[in-house]
Amino acid sequence: MTLLSEIFEYNKQFVENKEYEKYETTKFPNKKMVILTCMDTRLVELLPQAMNLKNGDVKLIKNAGAIVSHPFGSVMRSILVAIYELGAKEVAIVGHHGCGMKGLEPNSFLEKCGQAGLDETIITTLINAGIDIKSWLTGFQSVEESVEQSVKMVKNHPMFPKNISVHGLVICPETGKLDIVVDGYES
Repeated sequence: MTLLSEIFEYNKQFVENKEYEKYETTKFPNKKMVILTCMDTRLVELLPQAMNLKNGDVKLIKNAGAIVSHPFGSVMRSILVAIYELGAKEVAIVGHHGCGMKGLEPNSFLEKCGQAGLDETIITTLINAGIDIKSWLTGFQSVEESVEQSVKMVKNHPMFPKNISVHGLVICPETGKLDIVVDGYES
């Protein structure tokens, strides 16, 4: 049985047993917050528990490293939609210790792409088209500095409301302990 088959087999029972009822909520975040965090598997259940979040409390955006890498990319658009369309009144960027983006090195990554069968001409074509592939595939050295940089990217966006607080946090994926990097109420 494939993983997709297992998912659909489970889903059929989930729907038939009306297990979805305990998750019913609206699209508007109860706690009026949007959180950007990492896609790390250790944070799937730990982060909401460590922050006392329940289904419906926040808008949750996940990507590799909890990074806002471009002012007009999909992450920033999602944050703005959460604020202007869905009523979020605060933003939290939550990185974590032991992140896979820490020390991500483009040459090693591209080597793994080649080992997986990616034709090298694709990379050459992207570079020739003006894509800075090496910068795009470079991680960070300090999670705190990365969180701080993402907070600045959000706060300095020309469409971001000046009255919205942007917090920067780091979570320990072993214990759930949160540390403040940027207190959005003070900045």
